[in-house]
Amino acid sequence: MTEPLMLAEPLATPRLDLLPLRVEHAEEMAAVLSDPALHAFIGGTPDSLGALRARYERLVAGAPDPGVSWCNWVLRPREDARLVGTVQATVTGRHTAEIAWVVGTPWQGRGFASEAARALVEWLGRVPVRTVVAHVHPDHLASAAVAAAAGLAPTEEEQDGERRWWSLLGG
Repeated sequence: MTEPLMLAEPLATPRLDLLPLRVEHAEEMAAVLSDPALHAFIGGTPDSLGALRARYERLVAGAPDPGVSWCNWVLRPREDARLVGTVQATVTGRHTAEIAWVVGTPWQGRGFASEAARALVEWLGRVPVRTVVAHVHPDHLASAAVAAAAGLAPTEEEQDGERRWWSLLGG
């Protein structure tokens, strides 16, 4: 029997609302994610509005594998109510989650990614997920700081040029 699908639920931090991703977020997020510098470590180029909308449609529809849950949020600071980034977790078998984050260039350096990643890891621990993994380019010091702030530690493992970070959650 397949375990029930996990769904993103609204989360809150002291400064942010983490809202479950909706297709309607694509228009505002296309502007947030439009800086080519966001792709310096991951490659590629910013998605067009149409491509981002199609991607969000796939994400919202859910993973085709019933043993995998795609949980995605947009980040909205309560101070100005504009979207500034995303966090995501791909949960496999309800025991392991791979997480990622991105904050638009104008909002970087304010701790939003760290705050959101910590909230995401706390939520995963309550679900309960046992292992959290992130992949960070070894030269991306800001992203390494986010992973550390979320309680993950670097390993010696590399995949596709990125270092694996991980945490074993209690419970």
